[in-house]
Amino acid sequence: MHARRCRRGRSWRSCSLSLRRRRSCSPWRARRLQGPQAPALRCRKISTRCARYQLLMVVDNGIVQVAVSKPQGQIIAVRYVDDTNLLYFNNDEISGGYWDVVWNFPGSGYPRGMNDMLDGTEFRVVSATEEQVELSFMRTYDPSRLNSIPLTVDKRLVMLRGGSGFYCYAIFEHAGGWPAVDVSEARLVFKLDPTTFNYMAVSDGIQRYMPGAADRDAPRAVPLAYKEAVLLVHPSEPQFAGEVDDKYQYSMDNKDNRVHGWIAGAGGGGGPVTVGFWVVTPSNEFKSGGPLKRELTSHIGPTSLTMFMGTHYIGKDMVAKIEAGEHWKKVMGPVFIYLNSNPQRGGFQALWEDAKAQAEVEASQWPYSFPLSPDFHRAGERGSVTGRLLVRDRYTTGGEDVPARLAYVGLAAPGQPGSWATESKVHRHAKNPPKLDEKFLDMLILVADLPWIQGYQFWTRASATGGSFAIGNVRAGEYNLYAWVPGVLGDYMRTDPVTVVPGVAVALGDLVFEPPRSGPTLWDIGVPDRSAAEFFVPDPNPRYLSKLFVARDKYRQYGLWERYAELYPAGDPVFTIGVSNPFKDWFFAHVTRKTGNGENVPTTRRIRFNLPRVAGGGTYTLRIALAAAHMSKLKVQVNGATGKGPAGGVFLTPEFGDDNAIARHGEHGRWWSFEFPIDGRLLVQGENTIGVTQPRASSVFVGVMYDYVRLEGPPGWDSGVTSSAGLGKILPLGLLCGLVVLPTLIFLLSK
Repeated sequence: MHARRCRRGRSWRSCSLSLRRRRSCSPWRARRLQGPQAPALRCRKISTRCARYQLLMVVDNGIVQVAVSKPQGQIIAVRYVDDTNLLYFNNDEISGGYWDVVWNFPGSGYPRGMNDMLDGTEFRVVSATEEQVELSFMRTYDPSRLNSIPLTVDKRLVMLRGGSGFYCYAIFEHAGGWPAVDVSEARLVFKLDPTTFNYMAVSDGIQRYMPGAADRDAPRAVPLAYKEAVLLVHPSEPQFAGEVDDKYQYSMDNKDNRVHGWIAGAGGGGGPVTVGFWVVTPSNEFKSGGPLKRELTSHIGPTSLTMFMGTHYIGKDMVAKIEAGEHWKKVMGPVFIYLNSNPQRGGFQALWEDAKAQAEVEASQWPYSFPLSPDFHRAGERGSVTGRLLVRDRYTTGGEDVPARLAYVGLAAPGQPGSWATESKVHRHAKNPPKLDEKFLDMLILVADLPWIQGYQFWTRASATGGSFAIGNVRAGEYNLYAWVPGVLGDYMRTDPVTVVPGVAVALGDLVFEPPRSGPTLWDIGVPDRSAAEFFVPDPNPRYLSKLFVARDKYRQYGLWERYAELYPAGDPVFTIGVSNPFKDWFFAHVTRKTGNGENVPTTRRIRFNLPRVAGGGTYTLRIALAAAHMSKLKVQVNGATGKGPAGGVFLTPEFGDDNAIARHGEHGRWWSFEFPIDGRLLVQGENTIGVTQPRASSVFVGVMYDYVRLEGPPGWDSGVTSSAGLGKILPLGLLCGLVVLPTLIFLLSK
């Protein structure tokens, strides 16, 4: 470690070591230098004229140089290849790189919450060797400060010798005796230099040149139905004219969000070489909501961020509600900020492929061995869980157990089936600590202080053939094991908790999932895959076209909620079982209809079907699974009946849903499942109709998205009907895909 103080007022360049000489080798090679070839790490304390900050800490490994404010912990500058700052910093707290949270006191008068930038008040050099530098910027809760969030937050920055980037993580803690607090968002944000970064990549199919932030402002743009969406009318580059920009168009599920970022100088802009700035998430164990939680990634700014906690696409049930006096602690991260470059200007696809490869390297090294916080558990402090998941459905598998191919299997806090999808935090210790076998006791020095539950989740996919699964590197604790199987309705939870002990592999053996089922399938619509993507997604209004989503992911287009009334001006269509095609005839979102006077009115889905014979004294079951819902109700009406409940033929659910997925261009949000028992005397031999109405119409964004609809006959009843699709069985591999879970809700009476 080399440290020196620069005289006050000297520029960054004059205070820093020469970087160009050490970077004269190929940037592709420089980022991989290891061992004796790699320059030693340097950490310096530099005075600055910056009004907000008195000191900067500069960390430099000869490849990347990072300047951080002391003691606040805001990242002021990142330099790579040359002395150009890759970040946009204007001496403001929401520039450069920063952590922040959105929070509230329960029951307060701040409906939208308060924002806290988590500025550190205590600085500490945790490690300073030629192999690694780790810095700590801690902010301790101060009850004397008005509206101070009752959390202690320790922000960490780590740089390794020879690494082409740096790591960020933070430890959030709420101590006993502190007041209650609700945390709705926790994130790490990077604002990049808008004069050089012009190409954004989120996935193989979602990447493009981007407009500038100024193009979102009047008169270059006009606002649309909500503040995040604007129509570009006079952008600085004519190629973007007529397109909609909205950050939610680029959101991704946690399971798919391994790397995203920006490229400077792509296609001729910027400096002498193209440079990539990437946010790499090596593990999702520290993110709320599990693998199917959708969140923001990169968007116009240029901005790249990591959402550790957030309510997007789920709603208020994702808010972390920390109780007064509760002791809670969680490690957020680390995430890796990776930098790469190409000596040949352009070549942005090569940078993207390299970033993906580096993301795989980071994932393979998880859990990292270098973080020095004792709250981050290394490999030796973790265990593993293995088993095999089977599906038993007497109406589709003949009562035989079949492998749950490619099932999503995970460990999360003890709860109810599907509770992992809204889990954001749990107590430090379980209410009923797990009982340990005596053979494990000698492995635990302080059993009573083991952090059994802290809100982490660990997920994998079962094998494509036998349904076997292995979940590795699990933090010690007590969990429930959850699962759901693409192509199978419902979700699984192992009744007995799973206790994970450091260094121990827990073998669960064969587990059997019996999905919800009352009788044989008479007909079904869709695929039980937690998504509405297989239904009819219309082309957008040409006025609001986003060119990136013409050939793929059309649900990401703006304004599709208006297309329903435009496509069906004469009224709601009827879906006829055995004739209609879900891909063409079932609109993916159940939305309202805007009338000529601008009023929103409810719409109804009518399902027409034939029954060769009816069990008059039996009970039929209608199952409706929803991929998303926002401020909605469902009213189910059988053959125009007017009575309430199973015998009356009319069912009305309470209001539910808060995910806003329709407005935010999702094909899923929070998953819901409903079960409606129908008295057989309401059905007739021959033609029948079931109507499903979403009666709330306060907004164009109120509505639901369907996942799957199924009508079952009475148990053991031979109705003479051949199932229309047979989709209650496990799907072929090519159709397997994913989303979110909640226990089935059964409605016997109208409200």
